[in-house]
Amino acid sequence: MKNLPLHYQILIALIAGTLLGFVFNPGEISLEKLSLTITPSDGGFQVSQENGAQDKEAYQFEDRAELLKRYPELKDLFAEGELEKPVTLEVTGRSIHIVDSFKKVELTYTRTVNEQSTVTSYSAPSGEALVKTYPQWKVDYELFGLGISQKVMAISKWVGDLFLRLLKMVTIPLIVTSLITGIASLGNAARFGAMFSRTLLYYLSTSLLAIFTGIFVVNLIRPGIGAVLPGGNGSLSSGQESISSIFLEMIDRLVPTNIIHSLGEGEFLSIISFSMLTGIFILLVGGKHGKVMTDFFQAGFEVMMRMTMFIISLAPIGVLAFMVYAVSSQGIEIFKILSWYMAAVFLALLIHAVVILPCLLKFVAQRSPLEFARAMSPALMTAFSTASSNGTLPLTMSCVEENAEISNEVSSFVLPLGATINMDGTALYEAVAVLFIAQAYTGEVMPLSQQLVVAITALLASIGAAGIPHAGLVMMAIVLQAVGLPLEAQGVIIAVDRVLDMCRTSVNVWSDSCGCAVIERYR
Repeated sequence: MKNLPLHYQILIALIAGTLLGFVFNPGEISLEKLSLTITPSDGGFQVSQENGAQDKEAYQFEDRAELLKRYPELKDLFAEGELEKPVTLEVTGRSIHIVDSFKKVELTYTRTVNEQSTVTSYSAPSGEALVKTYPQWKVDYELFGLGISQKVMAISKWVGDLFLRLLKMVTIPLIVTSLITGIASLGNAARFGAMFSRTLLYYLSTSLLAIFTGIFVVNLIRPGIGAVLPGGNGSLSSGQESISSIFLEMIDRLVPTNIIHSLGEGEFLSIISFSMLTGIFILLVGGKHGKVMTDFFQAGFEVMMRMTMFIISLAPIGVLAFMVYAVSSQGIEIFKILSWYMAAVFLALLIHAVVILPCLLKFVAQRSPLEFARAMSPALMTAFSTASSNGTLPLTMSCVEENAEISNEVSSFVLPLGATINMDGTALYEAVAVLFIAQAYTGEVMPLSQQLVVAITALLASIGAAGIPHAGLVMMAIVLQAVGLPLEAQGVIIAVDRVLDMCRTSVNVWSDSCGCAVIERYR
């Protein structure tokens, strides 16, 4: 393996991790059907449950809220008022899925009552805490939650997270030193202004192209028509978040009140703006003091790059662990859920990644898209497995400079900026997801005027999104509020978010890399 190029090592790890994930995937564990008898009792309720595997059990609940907390599938019993006489229901299609790590155990329970399917998730820091908090799952957890699959899942998650922590450890120092060094080495403020304006133009252009590609695809496929989401059906309202408020909030985050706090909390917009200002004023000061500062940050950058190269050599191990966990915890079943929604996201990302960005490489940067993709393949595969563009940044910088032969002057400025504000895949995903939710929630295609609001809001939200796993899901709440959609509707797509997050992160990194080629051509 050591003699193989890094991208081949990562590819082998990607394939091996996927195969091992399928081997150790426990899948859905089927349970016997259950008979529930609900009896009003002393102002509360008594529930008797019985199945073929264990004796009859009875539970007492003080009120309806306590009952529905334990049995949310029974909410339809109270649709017409309080329950006045005993009712017996058959619970069929029962299954559980257990995902374990050293820090969290999650049990997902699926069942059908009166032809209505319900899914509930239970989580706790450990298996012991799970059975203590939810004693009804003690027997099932001891039977199915302590096997070899859960142990492999937990270990692979821990190893993958450790690798990602190593990458994140060097990310902020690398961003600070590379940005300051990159700007200070430009020689004068005029060159910085030219590079900044071109970089910003590229990022805004590609993000808008990505968003409108997503909007076109989701209107073409219409994946939400006929779908049922939490929160029921309804109509769109004016929303709680205005575009101006989102924009002003983003501007506020550009100006840190305490840069030490921003560094500690990983507030990348604040870190980027402070680093850029530091580099600019090193240029303006110039002379002996400017040279001392430039040499200091240049030395820091060289040290961080050497440390980064060591961590990058561990990438195949991290990728293997991430893929084992991702596939063993979700398996092939994840691709059967929300298939049309996933198809819309995949198709839009594919169009942007293999049509739009390669055209920019070919006709604007005047580089071969295939050769450039081959040069960036280690970074793209690592981005896919880790789902973190900030975590992948050190490897992206290494690939751009060493494989694609782009100058450090360009890469040290363009890539840290892009890892924070250029989120093509995230912006596209947010637009598709929100329009999908709108279609499912209203049963019709969203009006063009509100689609434009989604486009602008998704652009602003993607600029402020952190380059970490599931950041797009967090920022989507802003876009949903902008058009008045219920936040609980977001819950239905969480099940497939990890798979889509891996894909959109690869597109984010690919777009940043293409930006380097474009800026290098015109610097």
